Amino acid sequence: MASLKTVLYLGVCLSAWIIATADKNFVPKAEKVQWVSLDFKTILTWTTKASNYTYTVLYSGDDSDWKESPDCIRVSESECDLTNYLIPFDRTYTADIQTEAETMDYDLEEFPHTYSPHFNPYRESNISAVKFTVEAVDERRVIINITDPLTSIHRRGKQLSIRDVLKNDLKYKISYYKSGSTGKRDIISDSSMAEVSELDAGQSYCFMVAAFIPSRPKNTQQGAWSIQWCSNGHTLKELSLGAWVGVVFILLTVLIIIVTVTVLCCRCCRQRNKTLQTSQLSAPV
Repeated sequence: MASLKTVLYLGVCLSAWIIATADKNFVPKAEKVQWVSLDFKTILTWTTKASNYTYTVLYSGDDSDWKESPDCIRVSESECDLTNYLIPFDRTYTADIQTEAETMDYDLEEFPHTYSPHFNPYRESNISAVKFTVEAVDERRVIINITDPLTSIHRRGKQLSIRDVLKNDLKYKISYYKSGSTGKRDIISDSSMAEVSELDAGQSYCFMVAAFIPSRPKNTQQGAWSIQWCSNGHTLKELSLGAWVGVVFILLTVLIIIVTVTVLCCRCCRQRNKTLQTSQLSAPV
């Protein structure tokens, strides 16, 4: 019986020692590493268990030498903004997340590393929804003016747009349909301005626009769709700025003519009445 108690006691002590030793030598490793990129703002994220350890991020393009990210040396956060370092954009990058201790109390030969998946900003960064305006040319044609989304990248004091990065590879997909109809039509524009023609006069149409990069892999070719814009079917309310100026000019001209004719008629009436009164006074009684 005493021997059994002794064995149990030794077992409990051994388990406690193993747990304590394991806890002392536990070094958290970055897990679930992924790239999050929108309009070429690219952030490397990962998950890890809470601890006093920090992380240093290195990156390499096309298997070149590893470089430390100046903004991500011994950081306690579980993310690293690499936007300004993944240049040129059209290159395949890999990141290495190394765990580091605040103090070197632990006798470990090497801290754990976690490598990211490959990532190419030019081909994989998501593109946000664009903004656009619709300008009527006539009853059957409209002009779509698209604003290129801006990136977080600056060059020589200028904030670059996605067109500055993608250049001729950037196109726009315009989807439109007649109100009440289920049939949609798509056109591809090479520029930020496109004409949509052969519309039915007097009908209401709805438009949506998305960035489109056909040179990319299929799953990243298209950006997010814009907010839908619908006309009201009345040509007058869809007139361009030039047409509105013309309408206002015509209305002002007509108003001036009416006022002028009214004033002249009043003067003529007063002159006629005055002449009649003078004739009556000068007539013999």
